[in-house]
Amino acid sequence: MAEIALRDPRTGRIEGQLHAADAGEVAALVARLRAAAPAWRAIGVEGRCAALARFADALARHRGTLIETLVADTGRWHESVLEVDATIATAKRWADEAPALLAEPAPKPASIPFIENRQAWVPYPLVGVISPWNFPLLLSLIDAVPALAAGSTVLVKPSEVTPRFVAPLRTALAEVPELAAVVDLVIGAGSTGEAVVDAVDLVCFTGSVRTGRRVGEQAMRRFIPAFLELGGKDPAIVLADADIARAARAIAWAGFVNAGQSCMSIERVYVEAPVAERFIDALVVEAKRLRLAYPDPKDGEIGPIISAAQIEIVREHLADAKAKGARALTGGELVELGGGTWCPPTVLVDVTPDMKVVAEESFATILPVQVVEDEEAAIRAANDSIYGLSAAVFAGPIEQAERAARRLEAGAVSLNDASLTSLVHSGEKQSFKCSGLGGSRMGPASIRRFVRPQALLVNPGVDDPWWFSAEGS
Repeated sequence: MAEIALRDPRTGRIEGQLHAADAGEVAALVARLRAAAPAWRAIGVEGRCAALARFADALARHRGTLIETLVADTGRWHESVLEVDATIATAKRWADEAPALLAEPAPKPASIPFIENRQAWVPYPLVGVISPWNFPLLLSLIDAVPALAAGSTVLVKPSEVTPRFVAPLRTALAEVPELAAVVDLVIGAGSTGEAVVDAVDLVCFTGSVRTGRRVGEQAMRRFIPAFLELGGKDPAIVLADADIARAARAIAWAGFVNAGQSCMSIERVYVEAPVAERFIDALVVEAKRLRLAYPDPKDGEIGPIISAAQIEIVREHLADAKAKGARALTGGELVELGGGTWCPPTVLVDVTPDMKVVAEESFATILPVQVVEDEEAAIRAANDSIYGLSAAVFAGPIEQAERAARRLEAGAVSLNDASLTSLVHSGEKQSFKCSGLGGSRMGPASIRRFVRPQALLVNPGVDDPWWFSAEGS
């Protein structure tokens, strides 16, 4: 029987072992969910959204416990509060908006005048969601909730690194029996995730490019859709006429919130030479204001590195940068506190494109800053990446920021702000390059990922002129 070690990110201690579900257990859950699918579809979008509204209320009732378990899972406090509140808001938003978004349009004449075209939306019966460890609750439900509203049943495989939130989430689900019948969670590692992909009709995956490629290939072999939200190496561009103090504050937040452990974190900064010294000085001031959240999670802004595997990646990136000539103006070394590992907010200068900290996803509180000659050089450098998730541009006139943004190869660009896509879910976006594949997770269109359009072509009783003659030839 496979087991998974349950690690405390603040102490590094192993607190116990978790059972990892095998393919047989996944198959049993899948059978139960598939059996419930027809009744869930039959209650219609209004009935489903009423259940989701009650689920949002149940999450609110268990808010304190969910926050506590997320703190235990991730070691950070402030972001856990935001995560729970954002998840409740997500459930409420879809409960309110889904009926209008899934309304079938009025029948229309087809291209043949006497034929009527009616449009139906047919949900995928079973959606699989495989979610990561950096925002365990939110990213387990960000795809699951609209899929449920659309009429799908859902099986979620959260990260084995952060599984403690599952118990209170199940308690909240149990308070909405019709919802508990059509959504479940399964704990496990890679092999469990593979079993999920092998059993569902559509898969949503959030995680690394490496694992996302494997998920996509497995889904392709089964001819099922795969929506992949993968890594990022988000750039920020600071142009010469930007508000420097504002840019420094925004980039510090976007680079250091959640200890930099977000695919939408700013991980590269390109600043025009005339304002580089002022910007770097301001960014260092912002970085030095932040405190490690130790010994209590509420004591500071920067939590520990959540995943043990990530610690070595961050250490390698810092060592590589140092060996190639980068200088840390603040931070620059990992610290051990109480058995956990923290990355103090780090501002690097004298960086070059060949450094891992510039080319690869660091997922830590590290901001490498490169001075560029002009806007053209900044755009070239920002686009020189395999990633294209999101970006930021700071300029004086908003028109200048927008012109630069439209030339960036990224799915969402914040203008005179940063990482807005993590907070504003109304704008539709596509992940560019290796940062993802499939339709928009954000905005009204995102719910359409979970339905297939079906054309109903109605003949009111007119003999088609192209039929064979009743008398024969």
